[in-house]
This record gives sequence, structure tokens and C-alpha cells, in this order.
Amino acid sequence: MAIIHQCEIELHDSVYFATREIGRLYETETVLHNYSLCYALGLVDSDRFQTQVSEEDSYRYFCPTQVPKYAAHLNPLNQQQIYVTPGRSLSHKTVLNTWKYADNRYHVEMQKTQKNIPSFGRTKEIAPESVFECFIIANRELKLPRWIRLGKWMSKAKVTIVKKEEVKRSQSETDFLYPYPLNPLDVMFSHQVFSYDTINMPPVSLIKNVKLRGQYYDTPWGKIPANMAYFFSS
Repeated sequence: MAIIHQCEIELHDSVYFATREIGRLYETETVLHNYSLCYALGLVDSDRFQTQVSEEDSYRYFCPTQVPKYAAHLNPLNQQQIYVTPGRSLSHKTVLNTWKYADNRYHVEMQKTQKNIPSFGRTKEIAPESVFECFIIANRELKLPRWIRLGKWMSKAKVTIVKKEEVKRSQSETDFLYPYPLNPLDVMFSHQVFSYDTINMPPVSLIKNVKLRGQYYDTPWGKIPANMAYFFSS
């Protein structure tokens, strides 16, 4: 048996993360990666969820480096049988913001520029009041934080568990369609994947409209792939 938590995440600030760069435009994909959701929901290195990591990989108060340690941080979630799917948009709008380069040094030697080129960039961000949905699959009921922070600006978002459903895994493997985003690394070892659409975004591109074969959970939201766990490319 598994318990699937249907979670809605409502943005109270604009959310920005650089999915792609088009010249001076930095665009945010309207999908929340499942890696980032694990960190934002406080599932990583947590006493409450029993996902503690070694002291050298600690992710609590101070991170000595900016190098991600996904394997070290997310493998404990596998051991506790907690899995978070990527977040899809239920409703969203985007906003464009312009920012300018600045030199914070107290003294700058003024040099004549060869061309009159403005130093600025633009970000396409997800607007406040946008709502996302994700599913958390666990072997027990989870108590999640009410408020979380997302993206480069650590934007505020509200988390609501809309519904909890106790479900059984199918006994046989069958072909089915999963329309929502998935992490391909997390499903390719437990299912046979036939076709999909790609969502290009770091650190691992996601897929959607996935036709696959394997075991599943039959839920009010449709068939959700069973046996998903975090895997990492070497």
C-alpha cells in the first residue's frame, strides 16, 4: 500500500530560475523540478522524515560549496520510500522584468566605450497566484510545511495537501499514458518507455505525455507509475 498526497503550491511572489538563455533573456519554465521540490519541502536531511545525511554532506544551516550533491541528499528519500513528482501548472501567468548590470566598486576608472550598448538583461518569471500540482508518494502520511521558498529569489509559496489517497499497486504490467511531467531517470529502470515529449531544463530534462509500460497506482487523478525512485546519471 502507498499513500499519495495531492499537493497544490500557490505562488505568493514571482518565481525565477534560469531554464534557458536566449540572448539577454533568461526564461523560467512553468514546471517545478522534482529535485527542487524535495529541497523546498524540507524532505532533504530531515530528522522528521528520517532522511539525515552525513556531516560532510549536511544541508541544514551552511553549505560550504555550491556544487549539488543530489545522490547523497536524495538517496535517503529512497530508503524512506518518499518520492515527489515534478510540479505541473494548474494555472499560471508570466511576467517580464528588466535588470541592469552594476559595478559595486567604490572607485572605477572611467573609460570611453566604443559602442553605445546598454548593459541590461530580462527575466521571464512565473507570476504570483500561479498554482502548481505535484504528487508525493510515501508509505505513510506526511506532514508538510505550510510555507516554502522556491527559485533563485527564494520566493514565498503556500503548500496545501488537497487530498490523501491510499492506493494499491497493480499486480500486472500494462501500457498506459501519463500526461504530467516525469523525471526520466526515475522511471526508466522500473518501466518501459515508448514515447514522450521533452521539457528541456537543468539539472535533468523532464518528459511529459509519456507512453509507458509497467506497474501503476490507479488513482482519482489517473494511473501514476509505481516503483519510482531517485536515480542519477554518472
